[in-house]
Amino acid sequence: MTLPYVEIDGRPADAENLLIPALTGGYGHFTALQVRDGRVRGLAHHLTRLDRATRELFGPGLDGERIRSLIGQALDASGRSDAAVRVYVYGPADAPTPMVVVNEPADMPSTAQSLLSVPYERPVAHLKHLGHFAQGYYVRLAERQGFTEALLTGPGGVVAEGAITNIAFWDGSSVVWPNRPALIGITMAVLEPRLAAYGLKSVHREVTLGGLDAYSAAFVMNSRGIAPVGRIDEREFAVDAELMKVVWRAYEEAPWDVIAPG
Repeated sequence: MTLPYVEIDGRPADAENLLIPALTGGYGHFTALQVRDGRVRGLAHHLTRLDRATRELFGPGLDGERIRSLIGQALDASGRSDAAVRVYVYGPADAPTPMVVVNEPADMPSTAQSLLSVPYERPVAHLKHLGHFAQGYYVRLAERQGFTEALLTGPGGVVAEGAITNIAFWDGSSVVWPNRPALIGITMAVLEPRLAAYGLKSVHREVTLGGLDAYSAAFVMNSRGIAPVGRIDEREFAVDAELMKVVWRAYEEAPWDVIAPG
């Protein structure tokens, strides 16, 4: 296993500055990027997410150009232009501290994913916050039962989001996004407004486990990409090859943003 390269506030991680994330008690937030050739899709979304969450959690904002510079610096120091990057933000409240983690690049498997529904919704769901015990617990529970991920649901089986993904359904005429409180992932934020240009309507409405028969297909997405869903609990979904072709195309043709202009 290759260890990630880590910088905290622009300095390589060491015993002293690692105390910052170690002593925060899991209070903070992050964003995850897949970088290829020094570029990323939806860079403005990532920077806006980091700034807004930092203001909400700590008060001061987070300068986007500084974050771009820190990511570029860490990529250069790691020797990677293709990478999976995470930017974490920790306290103290008066001086939020960014940590950039550079790891090997990762892609979403193209095979159909299977989801185990679980009775849990993330608190403060609009934030990509730290403290993921329940998510980790349910993902491992799902994997032990032969599923690839957990599907988070609220009272009455109302669908919210995947444990580490957003989910969308296809009713034959529209891409349907569950309207429960959930994180708007960057891949979702890039993809959804592009669907209309590719001939796909997009709507938000309640989706329930009991109402899954209204949908012929589903797909999930996160920073690694997009994959079809083949099963939720015992409900099987056929992979709609034509739908996935359009969805993948809409995302793949989204522009890539240079992280650190030279």
